[in-house]
Amino acid sequence: MTRKGIGIRTAQIRSERLAGQIHIYDGAGKGKSQAALGVVLRSIGLGIHTGLQTRVLLLRFLKGPGRTYDEDAAIEALQRGFPHLIDQVRTGRAEFFNADEVTRFDRLEAQRGWDVAKGAIASGLYSVVVLDELNPVLDLGLLPVDEVVQTLKHKPEDLEIIATGRGAPQPLLDIADLHSEMKQHHSTAVVHGIEGIEIYTGSGKGKSTSALGKALQAIGKGISQDKSHRVLIMQWLKGGVGYTEDAAIAALHQSYPNLVDHQRCGRDAIVWRGQQQELDYVEAERGWEIARAAIASGLYKTIILDELNPTVDLELLPQHPIIQALLRKPRDTEIIITGRCKNPPDYFDLASVHSEVFCHKHYAEKGIDLKRGVDF
Repeated sequence: MTRKGIGIRTAQIRSERLAGQIHIYDGAGKGKSQAALGVVLRSIGLGIHTGLQTRVLLLRFLKGPGRTYDEDAAIEALQRGFPHLIDQVRTGRAEFFNADEVTRFDRLEAQRGWDVAKGAIASGLYSVVVLDELNPVLDLGLLPVDEVVQTLKHKPEDLEIIATGRGAPQPLLDIADLHSEMKQHHSTAVVHGIEGIEIYTGSGKGKSTSALGKALQAIGKGISQDKSHRVLIMQWLKGGVGYTEDAAIAALHQSYPNLVDHQRCGRDAIVWRGQQQELDYVEAERGWEIARAAIASGLYKTIILDELNPTVDLELLPQHPIIQALLRKPRDTEIIITGRCKNPPDYFDLASVHSEVFCHKHYAEKGIDLKRGVDF
């Protein structure tokens, strides 16, 4: 049977791949490094659940000391929560520069980072290696593309490689198993005098994982400021168990039990347009009542409204109450909204960040089994 419209696939028993894949997140939109950190959190959560150690290397090119970056707080939260599982190496200078401004120092720092990466890949010590901003390093000509491609092609079979940043060269994309592009949409939020709303939509992989990166960032900011930055993760259309984010949320709960609240609603089933059941409406409204109270309360610094977009697109919730709640939210509360949708809701106009994730390549399309903790 051919299905049309929006549907959310429920958790199900799947065969799992053993081989690691090469993930690439590129594009001008926000969410690339956040998505990588979300995958890291999921992998760690799986390791805790199964008793198998997941060790991660975060290798950050073009991000030398002396400048702060959005993901710094998230990485601090990871390192405090799982100090024996997270290694971080930073290379490069703190300033932005273009191809005409490349110096000998830039090339030496890029090579230093790549030497670390090659050793880590060959060591067998890591289950995940994140090569943050590798794409622009290659685009700037700081490393030979052919050498990088050959090294990644011959990585250990079970190792996951995640490369991020703008300007991924075609030879790297050719060997990628997954390629998601984040495209930035123009924001009109300033017209409404509102800030702190981010939306991640589109058919590509990286929406909910970017939201998990934001949750880590909020917790890390609270740690650095010696304050409590509580996070609410509200999920629609996910009333069952075994979903992509479960292991990651469990890992957050273990390390920061007093900072993360998690609520979910919906049936353990796929909801298709035209086949909505009464329970779908009841559950969607129940989830919104929880979310609306949380937004108004000011108790949370970050609220993730996961899969709200398809819930609205399926007409399980009206738009007007959502728009009004967002317009009245406390200034220092960040709202992260995720999910694909066929018809963009009007509240998209309130977003200061709107990234649409496009799926150019996914290993599932080649019949490769998905991997628990990384893909679901």
